[in-house]
Amino acid sequence: MIFDTHVHYDDRRFEEDREEVLRGLAAAGVGGAVNIGCDLASSEAGRRLAGQYPFLYFSAGIYPDNVGEAEAQGEEKTLEALRRLLADPKAVAVGEIGLDYHGEDRWPDKPSRALQQKWLRLQLDLAAEADKPVVIHSRDAAQDTLDAVRSDAGRTAKVLHCFSYSREVAARCLDEGCYLGIGGVVTFRNGRKMKDVVDYMPTDRILLETDCPYLTPEPFRGRRNQSSYLPYVVRTVAELKGISTEEVERITWENAIRFYRIAPGDLN
Repeated sequence: MIFDTHVHYDDRRFEEDREEVLRGLAAAGVGGAVNIGCDLASSEAGRRLAGQYPFLYFSAGIYPDNVGEAEAQGEEKTLEALRRLLADPKAVAVGEIGLDYHGEDRWPDKPSRALQQKWLRLQLDLAAEADKPVVIHSRDAAQDTLDAVRSDAGRTAKVLHCFSYSREVAARCLDEGCYLGIGGVVTFRNGRKMKDVVDYMPTDRILLETDCPYLTPEPFRGRRNQSSYLPYVVRTVAELKGISTEEVERITWENAIRFYRIAPGDLN
């Protein structure tokens, strides 16, 4: 079975057929998934979905592009709301949190680097307080992300989701104990950089993810992504690592339940 460590089934693109998609995952070989929060509303939506499906869990957190809203609502009010969500038995992580500097020269309303860094620190502290692993989003912010991870060393497990940097940055993240989220980009014809990363990294740090409805793998690129497409990512990883698809599924399943600290029996 496959574990999809990063999904957004609360997204409006699943509005018309969400139940059909979710109920069909087991037949597609997907036995577990974590719905990832990007703000309080999506974190709450993930909590509700996780309550409906035994194989589904959720995370709660404020995405870097949304930290302005959190700041306006108030630091203590936002953090207290996250604490309440993280107290739910099916809350398995804080995330997705992090840094995103992409487009800051074009989008004047994008939260400043300083504000993003503040909320990353606040939520790393929250994760340590709640004793939860962390799902990190990082785009065009490799050094600042590494600095934050390094300063938080030893407090919580971390994954760099949808990892998009070079093999050299991957090596530094791995040295800090991070997992790397690998998804549809590794199947792209122009995905050489990600293929190099997967070829280099140890299998015990790979977490499979879709980030659905985004980043759909080949041969479905351009369509809405969903967890049932993960076997195409599994196949590519297996080819790069020179092992069977069954071995990739077994290893990455074990990685996922270890990272999220899910009891294997809970997914039976």
